[in-house]
Amino acid sequence: MTKRAFPPVVDDRARLLILGSLPGDASLKAAQYYAHPQNAFWRLIGGVIGRDLAALAYLDRLDALKGAGVGLWDVIASAERTGSLDAAIRSPEAADLVGLIDSLPGLQAVAFNGATAAKMGRRRLNGIDRNLTLIDLPSSSPAHATRSLSEKAQSWAILKTYLSDDA
Repeated sequence: MTKRAFPPVVDDRARLLILGSLPGDASLKAAQYYAHPQNAFWRLIGGVIGRDLAALAYLDRLDALKGAGVGLWDVIASAERTGSLDAAIRSPEAADLVGLIDSLPGLQAVAFNGATAAKMGRRRLNGIDRNLTLIDLPSSSPAHATRSLSEKAQSWAILKTYLSDDA
């Protein structure tokens, strides 16, 4: 079954762009990024920006991200995939990461949420004519339980460096 990414969540204040691989089934069904209740994304990024994002309505979460200078998207525009696991992705079509990045003059860093996003995203951004910091993060997915939430939060804390001054 072909699955498609959501549009990017970003505005011209973005200093940090977080890229996942492709929304999972729970997210696609809800039409919301990181909708699976066991996905730690909202808790992890909430810890970074200093807000309890999980307690907010979805659109308020997105506004809080943008207000903190954080953008959100995926490295894959569409792919064939049964279920939600990245290992099941077949025939991926890359998202236009370069085009998005070119539209964000204040962007300083791109963070990859998980190994698949990092592998594919780094390949797409190889040779880009921008001085961006690329950061590989442990996946927020419940399928990647090799690290505890607190261990993941320690890794994600580096993102605080790239928050907007008015966050």
